[in-house]
Amino acid sequence: MNSTLNATQLLMVPLAPLLGSALAGILGTALGGRRIGRGVSHSVTILGVFISLVISAMTLYSVAVEGARFNETLYTWMVVDGFKMEVGFLVDNLTAMMMVVVTFVSLMVHIYTIGYMSEDEGYNRFFAYISLFTFAMLKLVMSNNFLQLFFGWEAVGLVSYLLIGFWYTRPTAIFANMKAFLVNRIGDFGFILGIGLILAATGTMDYQEAFGQAENILAQNLPGTSWNLMTVACICLFIGAMGKSAQFHLHVWLPDSMEGPTPISALIHAATMVTAGIFMVSRMSPFFELSDAALSFILIIGSITALFMGFLGIVQNDIKRVVAYSTLSQLGYMTIALGVSAYPAAIFHLMTHAFFKALLFLGAGSVIHAMSGEQDMRNMGGLKKTLPITFLTILIGTLAISGLPPFAGFFSKDEILAATFNYSPVVFSVMAITSVLTAFYMFRMLFLTFYSSFRGSSEQAKRLHESPKNMTIPLIILAVCATFAGFLGLPEVFSEHHLLKSFLAPVFILADAKMFVATPSHTVEYGIMIGSLIAVLAVAYYAFIRYSKKVYLLPQQEEALSVWQKISYNKFYLDEIYFALITNPINKLGAYLHQIVDRAGIDGLVNGAGRLALAGSKRIKTLQTGYTGFYIFAMVLGILFIMLLNFFI
Repeated sequence: MNSTLNATQLLMVPLAPLLGSALAGILGTALGGRRIGRGVSHSVTILGVFISLVISAMTLYSVAVEGARFNETLYTWMVVDGFKMEVGFLVDNLTAMMMVVVTFVSLMVHIYTIGYMSEDEGYNRFFAYISLFTFAMLKLVMSNNFLQLFFGWEAVGLVSYLLIGFWYTRPTAIFANMKAFLVNRIGDFGFILGIGLILAATGTMDYQEAFGQAENILAQNLPGTSWNLMTVACICLFIGAMGKSAQFHLHVWLPDSMEGPTPISALIHAATMVTAGIFMVSRMSPFFELSDAALSFILIIGSITALFMGFLGIVQNDIKRVVAYSTLSQLGYMTIALGVSAYPAAIFHLMTHAFFKALLFLGAGSVIHAMSGEQDMRNMGGLKKTLPITFLTILIGTLAISGLPPFAGFFSKDEILAATFNYSPVVFSVMAITSVLTAFYMFRMLFLTFYSSFRGSSEQAKRLHESPKNMTIPLIILAVCATFAGFLGLPEVFSEHHLLKSFLAPVFILADAKMFVATPSHTVEYGIMIGSLIAVLAVAYYAFIRYSKKVYLLPQQEEALSVWQKISYNKFYLDEIYFALITNPINKLGAYLHQIVDRAGIDGLVNGAGRLALAGSKRIKTLQTGYTGFYIFAMVLGILFIMLLNFFI
């Protein structure tokens, strides 16, 4: 039995996508003279991700079957006053699983992109970006120290900025990527503060060394306060997760990220950026488990996110935004699981969510492709016959996210519902309501898009077609995963051995004992399953009645909406509140400082000095007469002045 993994082999996992990105981004664009074409660009990037997936799968096998582990420093960047800044990998059960999920979903997105972006001028550039995105996420999940984690964290944010604003000629895309960048900087500020506190308390950036000093951190207070240092550090770390994983109130960037092409929406929402926060909190569980206050904070934020984003999903008319708000709600699910210390359940749902969310986004992209760019569901309908493969795959994705058996979402959602049942009736109620809301807006999307009669233009009707194979094959593969992935986590009521929980147990030793006590009885869990199933089926039937034949559409004009619809349609006016309380005051302060401090003060001082020098020079130049006698007279006066000065002094 091998105890360690090969460092060179592991190094190829992030470097293969990076190499593909470099080739496509340099040689395939104007930067390198466009020396390679589209075929070569997508081939090298897909090959890079495929190599990464193969090695990741081999690594997962070694970890799961042979018990292999890896935790080593590969390169020491610098040492400053005893602080080591290193590059290294930590590959355990959690990392190995994340590596496979990230590379698999990324590969599906890469293949899908060939068809979806075939007519886009930035084809090569897009492939370079998504491969770079994959590299950044792999660097994040494989890190064994806070420094590398932070660089991967920021790299993911940087590439998301490039991808959201990919169509940079659109004002809406420019606004969206800047919004995502700025909101994430707020979260990242908290994140780096948390890292700094841990570094100051432990003197190390290495995970295992820091975890070994967790009790020491717990025994300290933040200097100058009575606040527990562990609690403050964990909350700061979670603020970073709030930005990346789009938790209330740092979620406002995610719906606007739909301005990017659909493939990147699938990658951001399914397996990369938004899951980074969930992974980070799970990785830092030895810290979070020592702070009940931090866990309570996580639970509150997750509950608000799951519930409120579910309400917002009901009133969306854009097919991509429906799926986007479902991402926000599902991330709330995962965060709730983290808050009740059900880390295996959170990771389980992260995995199943990656499959069915990538499926739903790519399926939505297939619909948009067939509709010649149309995204408003009010202009769709009756697409079931024209897009049979897209319909069947989106149907599977809808059943999975709604939590119907035997699809993957049923088992992962049941895991979280069971974890919250004994913890708090309030939290369990939030989960139950959110499940019902999820089922409603997803079936609403399904029936509005594929049932009833076609509501688009005659020109759109003529161009309707099923997507090419390079788009439908990834849909089919993801549909298979969304169907069967849940069997990796069959609950104890169906199986004596919970495969995924047992696999992840060594990573979450501290939380395992807590969750063992909190697990409900088999009778209760059966009741939860049956109740959830009945509720989802009832909601699906209601949506079928309301939207499959006689369609009840929200009015085109906002003024015609009801009060509640208007509030939900405007996202609870959070953007307006941000603009009123933060953005506008800062802009006004900036304008004031520009006028008073910059133009009147600094510019006035500089310009005044210039004017003074000019006026002085005009006076001094009168001394330049050109007459020799005047100069001799001036010299004599100067000599006499010096003699008198020396006499009196």
